[in-house]
Amino acid sequence: MRLKHNKKRNTAFLYEALVRELTESVVKSRKNKQNKIVSIIKEHFSKNSLLGKELDLYKSIYETRHIEKRLAEKIVVEAKKKHLNLNKSHIFKEQSALIGKINKTLSSKVFKNFLPNYKSLASVYSIFNDSVPVKDKVLLEENLIDQMSSSVGTKIEERQKPIDNIVYGSFVNRFNEEYSHALSENQKVLLTKYISSFSDNGLELKVYLNEELWRLKTALMATKEADPIKQDSDAKEKIEKVFSILEDFKDKKEIDLELLETVLKTQALVEEVEDVDKD
Repeated sequence: MRLKHNKKRNTAFLYEALVRELTESVVKSRKNKQNKIVSIIKEHFSKNSLLGKELDLYKSIYETRHIEKRLAEKIVVEAKKKHLNLNKSHIFKEQSALIGKINKTLSSKVFKNFLPNYKSLASVYSIFNDSVPVKDKVLLEENLIDQMSSSVGTKIEERQKPIDNIVYGSFVNRFNEEYSHALSENQKVLLTKYISSFSDNGLELKVYLNEELWRLKTALMATKEADPIKQDSDAKEKIEKVFSILEDFKDKKEIDLELLETVLKTQALVEEVEDVDKD
């Protein structure tokens, strides 16, 4: 089935492309670009914005996995029903403003980002699109429902063969092979929580960070007393400095990119030192 898909008018594609761009900028430590992307996502995909509401309907389908088929069917029906009530002309205007912002602030290359879940995004776009023939819609819906209700190891997942080497939660399709080897498991989880914080006011991220900062500080103190670190006064001093920086963050009310990058670097440091200690 070959259907026309205008990805620039696919709200979920625009969001995922920006997330992909943010991931790249974090990995490559491009702070200025990070700030621009975060600003765009917060402005256009807040929970109360029209695009944010439409994105939630997209996500209710393409992020849902491993549920009973009858529940998957109900979710699709309800998502379609709610989507019908959205003001399409206002969505078009907001998309146009977002597209213009991306072109002006970032680059049109954002729209060329490869997304492993592109087919799913296009399928959801099509079932929300009134111009798609009924027969095609039904076939697409059936395929999406199969994906939502499939379990690990089923033929559906084998056909789709995810490109990512790391599979975890709803963030599974936001990293491709270029980044799966560049970030550790803990760093991936942190980025997942950070990006999802745009839609839940950062509640889940704050809870995670409290636990992660405690884990990192505990690991740093343990490392300071372990061989060969305790024999190296310079290394001990650096570890104490990092510990002090993390300690200063405990009273920080706003979770910004400075905090994110510090935790990412500390995660890398702790894992590197732990690896040395194992050797």
